[in-house]
Amino acid sequence: MHIDLDNHSDHKINIDLLETITLEVTNQDIELLVTYNDQIQKLNNEFRGFDKPTDVLSFPYEPMPFSPIGSIAISIDFVQTKAKEYNHSFDDELTLLYIHGLLHLVGYDHEVDDGEHREEEERLIKKFNLPNSLIVRNS
Repeated sequence: MHIDLDNHSDHKINIDLLETITLEVTNQDIELLVTYNDQIQKLNNEFRGFDKPTDVLSFPYEPMPFSPIGSIAISIDFVQTKAKEYNHSFDDELTLLYIHGLLHLVGYDHEVDDGEHREEEERLIKKFNLPNSLIVRNS
């Protein structure tokens, strides 16, 4: 398992922690884009039809041998804002968004499931000693 990091920001990303968390969920490779609101807004508009920035996007790939399971895009602007708002670290907020996106890649969908996404997010948050995530804060 490997995370292919495309970091467009000046922030150092704790890739070791993200890989450890990923191994709890899947052994497939992941592509991770860390960017700013302007780029994530373009992705959100192009692929979802929403012309606004968002915190995290997940793009699952069609299953193929040796290909990554998908891509996750995270907005540094949202990470900084939410970390400050909820009084926790940049790394913690980025990790929470990564977990949320990762679970979407493996098939969880909080918009249509019966709480399974939230439950799995809570399990990972507790296991890795993280603060509450967006989905947990809103439940």
